[in-house]
Amino acid sequence: MKAEALFSAKQAFVIESQTVKAQLDAMDWDAFAKAVDLLAKAERIGTSGCGHSGICCDHFAHSLCCIERPARFISPAEAVHGAMGFIQKDDVLILASRGGKTGELIPMLDIAKRKGAYVISVTENLSSPLAVGSDVVLPMKVERETDKYNSQSTSSFVGLASVFDALQTALIEETGYVNEQFAVIHPGGAVGERLNKK
Repeated sequence: MKAEALFSAKQAFVIESQTVKAQLDAMDWDAFAKAVDLLAKAERIGTSGCGHSGICCDHFAHSLCCIERPARFISPAEAVHGAMGFIQKDDVLILASRGGKTGELIPMLDIAKRKGAYVISVTENLSSPLAVGSDVVLPMKVERETDKYNSQSTSSFVGLASVFDALQTALIEETGYVNEQFAVIHPGGAVGERLNKK
């Protein structure tokens, strides 16, 4: 390995740890509390984003299912071809876009509002169309990505994931979720074996 490659690899850990700290400091806790309240009460939760944000949203939908908050990732491509039928009145749609201008997400925002659903956006641009149209806005804070070109979605992915992990952690407390529930729905693998050990 080149010396430059090793240095860059070590710096990636530093940059991403700084991103998580910056995300903590930048959080709007009143908005966060509103988001937790909406998610705790929602009958259905949809998540969506494009690119790496979409991958992170897909993971969050799975995490929500793990604590028995019925959720699914809605592909932006499929959303405008009927998939937004999943979202009903008083449901919650979470949209993630660092810039808040992702063209594929704006129609989803409009559909959700027309159907009487709540929209939570996670974005760095608080004056963006996505933020302005949302019921709750959770701010992102990313100083830089880890690569030397500052272009790969690395720190921004970690920052978004930290927001979603914090929401899941809060929802466990808010809803009174207990590990015995997880044991029922996660019998597989080492985790399932540990949870279901008599």
